[in-house]
Amino acid sequence: MIKKFNVKVNGVCYDVEVEEIKESAASSKSQNTSVNKSKVSEPKVEKNIPVKEEVKLSKNISNNSGSANSVKAPMPGTINDIKVNKGDSVTKGQVLLILEAMKMENEIMSPADGVIQDIHVTKGASVSAGEIIIGIS
Repeated sequence: MIKKFNVKVNGVCYDVEVEEIKESAASSKSQNTSVNKSKVSEPKVEKNIPVKEEVKLSKNISNNSGSANSVKAPMPGTINDIKVNKGDSVTKGQVLLILEAMKMENEIMSPADGVIQDIHVTKGASVSAGEIIIGIS
């Protein structure tokens, strides 16, 4: 007996036909299961739009590096690129690093003018939300 089902996988609906196998047929190698991959409905697809996030400057209390302020990771992710070096002068809005989160690249920008005192991450490193990534004074 063949039964038909609609199965939704990652927002895409598929027509699926499944043959019920009796106990005696289950031991044989001839199991007939087919999937018709024709889409029933098209999911809405939105274009990936890069998100530019300006990270707020916060007083650095827990960091012993001596920097006056720190930039913290706004979300967990992986550092794809570091655009500044220790000692560099930066201006408000300047890109400090690229943080990949949920398969999107986020530009982490300087919240104020200053000098890079510390870089607490390396390229390829994983960071947690709220982790101090750069010290600015």
